Amino acid sequence: MNRPSLSLPAAARARAEARRHTRRWVPWLALVALLGLIGAGFWPRPVPVETAPVTRGPLRVYLTEEGKTRIKHRYLVSAPVSGQLRRIALDPGDPVRAGETVVAVIEPLRPALLDARSRELAAARRSAAAEQVERARAAVRFATNELLRFQRLFAEGTVSIQELELAQWRAEAAARELGVAEGALREAEAALAEFDTTAAPGRELTEVHAPANGAVLRVLDHSARVVTAGTPLLEIGDPADLEVVIEVLSRDGAALTPGTPVELDQWGGPQPLRARVRRVEPAAFTKISALGVEEQRVNVIADLVSPPEERRGLGDGFRVEARIVVWEAEAVLKVPSGALFRRGEDWAAFVLSEGRARLRGIKAGRAGTSEVQVLEGLEAGEEVILHPGNRIRDGQRVRPVRL
Repeated sequence: MNRPSLSLPAAARARAEARRHTRRWVPWLALVALLGLIGAGFWPRPVPVETAPVTRGPLRVYLTEEGKTRIKHRYLVSAPVSGQLRRIALDPGDPVRAGETVVAVIEPLRPALLDARSRELAAARRSAAAEQVERARAAVRFATNELLRFQRLFAEGTVSIQELELAQWRAEAAARELGVAEGALREAEAALAEFDTTAAPGRELTEVHAPANGAVLRVLDHSARVVTAGTPLLEIGDPADLEVVIEVLSRDGAALTPGTPVELDQWGGPQPLRARVRRVEPAAFTKISALGVEEQRVNVIADLVSPPEERRGLGDGFRVEARIVVWEAEAVLKVPSGALFRRGEDWAAFVLSEGRARLRGIKAGRAGTSEVQVLEGLEAGEEVILHPGNRIRDGQRVRPVRL
């Protein structure tokens, strides 16, 4: 049995009624969508955080300070005699051999260079010394004759023993005065001989030889000039025989022992150099830091262990960055230092657990350059949040991000 079809006007009225019914729900649907968007906007989203794993491995604790290289054994060559120094032909870096290389030549001073007044004074001193010798000889003759006379008188019983002893003392004193006068005469004659032009051509040159193998470090003056005995001329040393002087705080130096490993970086080469502490000097000194703080520092002397072929170009007085290994271990539970922060008197870290940050108290040990030893509070393999700052709270949802 067929249903009766609606007439055309009735169908149009039904469609219009359906449209009106639908339009009544549109505002409500829009309101619900708006509220959903507002709620989604205010719903807490996971905070992106950088994480790192807790690992077990080697850890080294360094004491980093600036150092300066220096040659262990330096030789300051001085003029052994007075005279005219010839021009020094050697330059810094030139090699020398002990006892073979002539580093300087000194000529004797020519008498013509000495003034006439000095010669007259020397001649006058020689004449005075000769006159003093003649007076001393006369005094000796008189004292000797007097002693002989007193000895005869004493034998005859005319003079006492005290008078004889006094005559003996005068004879001995006169003999000593003669010796002093003759020494002064010889000295005056030697001074006058410096002005003897006939003796000058026979005097020999003085050659100064290198006292050790190595190279010339510094020439104080290349020029030819008149020098006196003891005048410094140049420095010699072995550039391969280097040590490092490191200035550290006195409290750090007190904990160092001979044999402590040292790594030298920023010296100009591609690889760090190896060295070992030989001595910590016993006396500290006061130094003002770049911030104006007064510090007590002490010199730490380290010997280079790296062979010379690995440190070509490194010379005397070069700056290096020294990292002294004060503690090291092979299997240490450690985390990056950026994961730890202070929480009162203790250390703490945020651990990533099921998408949330969990606050964990930590017992920290030794601190290296970028890693810290963990004694309690963490296990190997756990993920910790780096640099949490004030934006992370306990229990907050987080999203790990690998940089």
